[in-house]
Amino acid sequence: MKSVRYGFRGNRDGSGGYSRAKEVRSLYALSMPQRDRVLVAILNNQPDLTIAREQHWYRIPVETIEKVFQKHGMPQWLAFYQTKVFGNEAYSINYMAQVLRITTVTRSDLFPHEPVNQKTQRQYYKLELSPLQSLARPIVSDRFRRVTFIPTTLERLQTATNLADLHGC
Repeated sequence: MKSVRYGFRGNRDGSGGYSRAKEVRSLYALSMPQRDRVLVAILNNQPDLTIAREQHWYRIPVETIEKVFQKHGMPQWLAFYQTKVFGNEAYSINYMAQVLRITTVTRSDLFPHEPVNQKTQRQYYKLELSPLQSLARPIVSDRFRRVTFIPTTLERLQTATNLADLHGC
């Protein structure tokens, strides 16, 4: 963990404050600025990429991601891991977008023309996105992995060369 100092020179009583400085650094690490939080999500079909690219949103079932959001916080960025259906872009992260807003909606809100079925009232987080950005270089998977969601940081995403580099947050 990088140590960042904000002019802390010790306790008010002048007693040095090493342990307090350590506490400030660890509290800083726990309350990382939200702009640094990235969620890598799976794209396993072309229509979802089209929605993200043209309508600027992505959906995640609430029950699927709730624990990740509780542990890591709401993401400020979303990156997309693409599966085999994407041909030359398969098994890699090629795109990301800033998360502008997160709302809870039903599937029928997202797809009003879809016929009523057992998923119609399922709750989703709708992540409204900025336009997709291509990564400077794709982050590839060096071996087959089952990916659902990977919480990471913007710094890791920008420096990663393969999927394994994103873990450890």
